[in-house]
Amino acid sequence: MPPNTLTAAARDDAARGPSGDPEPEGAVPAASDVPQDSAELPLLARPRVLDAVISAAFVLVAFGLYRDLWLHLGDGYLVDSGEDQNLFEWFFAVQAHALADGHPTLYSALQNFPAGVNLMGNTAMPGLVLPLAPLTLLVGPTLTWAVLLSGGLAATAIAWYWLFSRYLVRSRWAAAAGAGCAAFAPPMISHAHAHPNFTATFLLPLIIGRLLRLRKVRGHRATLRNGVVLGLLLAWQMLIGEEPLLIMATGLLVWVMAWAAVRPRTLLAAARPMLSGLAVAAMVSLLLVGYPLWVQFAGPASYHRLTHGPAGNDLASFGSLPRQSIGGQLLHPGQQVANPTEQNAFFGWPLLVLLLVAAVWLWREVPARLAAITVLVLAALSLGTPLYLSEAPTSVPGPWLALADLPLFSSLIEARLTLACLPAMGLLLAMASDRALVRPPHRPGRAALRWLTSRRLWFVALALAVLPVLPVRFDAGPRAATPAFFSSGDWRQYVRPDRSVLTVPPPDPGGAAALHWQVATGFGFPLVEGYFVGPGPGPDRVGIYGADRRPTSLLLAGVLMSGQVPPIGAKERATALADLRYWRTDVVVLPGDVYNGAALHSALVQLLGPGQPRDDVTVWDVRDRSD
Repeated sequence: MPPNTLTAAARDDAARGPSGDPEPEGAVPAASDVPQDSAELPLLARPRVLDAVISAAFVLVAFGLYRDLWLHLGDGYLVDSGEDQNLFEWFFAVQAHALADGHPTLYSALQNFPAGVNLMGNTAMPGLVLPLAPLTLLVGPTLTWAVLLSGGLAATAIAWYWLFSRYLVRSRWAAAAGAGCAAFAPPMISHAHAHPNFTATFLLPLIIGRLLRLRKVRGHRATLRNGVVLGLLLAWQMLIGEEPLLIMATGLLVWVMAWAAVRPRTLLAAARPMLSGLAVAAMVSLLLVGYPLWVQFAGPASYHRLTHGPAGNDLASFGSLPRQSIGGQLLHPGQQVANPTEQNAFFGWPLLVLLLVAAVWLWREVPARLAAITVLVLAALSLGTPLYLSEAPTSVPGPWLALADLPLFSSLIEARLTLACLPAMGLLLAMASDRALVRPPHRPGRAALRWLTSRRLWFVALALAVLPVLPVRFDAGPRAATPAFFSSGDWRQYVRPDRSVLTVPPPDPGGAAALHWQVATGFGFPLVEGYFVGPGPGPDRVGIYGADRRPTSLLLAGVLMSGQVPPIGAKERATALADLRYWRTDVVVLPGDVYNGAALHSALVQLLGPGQPRDDVTVWDVRDRSD
């Protein structure tokens, strides 16, 4: 996301030319500096009209990608979102519910009862979810889900367009090309299946723009003012998504290191006002989010780090085409992927080759050089360690080894660092498009080829490179109906205040429909276990996905997976009663259509005795045994 962050600073160097001398008079200034009367320009050449047209195009593309979801808001479910739609809708609804009750919170015991869930330690997005709480309460969390995915993606594209057009290139159309890459490239589209914390990253370009302003400010008041604004933006972004901010910061660090190597003197000149402004920003942001950060790292249900194991990009994936693209659909129809939301490379060879051509073509311009270096370094880091080739591990360690155990980075999925490549890639495409549009087109000497100008050649190549990775719309299917036991309110006959419901199997990252059932009841009861990130077993409090499972939960999970019931005797029954008392469970619910339901029913009968059919579920009333 961020690598182009200090581009304007380097752009001043580029304006001097490769020798470091100022360009001669007549050099084309940035678009925002061109002194023209826009009323004299053709309609589609007027800056404000272009801004509106390009922004509208981004909105249409973003909402068009989610067309199926918007057409079925009542029961639509994004097919490739896994359990993430259930998870995010739960986050949206639980925060709106708490706000409506007058006690907004960063912690909730409505799942994983009684230990609860640290919302700041998860992707709860309070910075956007709380302002949208009235929408969630009035219409439901599925609408909020659709708004944050499609609206966030559109806003992110528009924000990158603003940054490129105001700071980095002269042509509005070139800026649109760069913004399109930053917002709609394959890694972003992959996360757009189910991760609104990555689609709604519209603050990142604004943060970068504020950094560029800091570089040029003079005087303490201007530095203070810009630092305060930057601090506000950083605080808001931390309440929307900390991981995208960390990825952007990593990209910026790589950019600055490259800048130090290429133009150390200009970096030193820019350092003082930027560092002063950053110090102000740090104080402002910590003042605003200091308490939420304390809750995240030291509050209830907090954890110290989240380990994933090797999670780098496969080398072969960079040249492959993503499934959610025109090229992927044509060449690999019906392609199966392990996780559609984590295709973090998949740029395709045509786009990679075009980026290489752009880097070579623009190499003498410092911003392009820094962008190319940033892309290469971040792509190398995203490979993880050891390197994988065609899904097979190699014996070669990757550069990620140097960062893997550092604080914060130990919780980062390293493959996602390619998200920081996207704005740098967009900058290369924007600068190349800008050069092709602004400079007089070069024509070959031979008359037969005079139509083949450098401008036409570039945009034909751009179209051919981008076409295979253009995204196709996301599929949405009907969501399974909530069991009548919950939707009819029959659960109220079994559950007392401050007592829990154990759905079988308990919700986890592999199956979290129970979160949706709970939302449908208006959070009338807490759930046992759930889908979230929380502390695992042991004093180290290393984060895991899902609950730290108790023995009865592990037994039921084994039955679900195998379809076989292990021997169950007095020891297992005593353990089940102890677990029910820990969970403070009033009722155990087995839906009628659950996978391996017969085996789960048999296991529950051996643990708890016969159940009672009720509506479309079987229930075990355990109130007299769990007190």
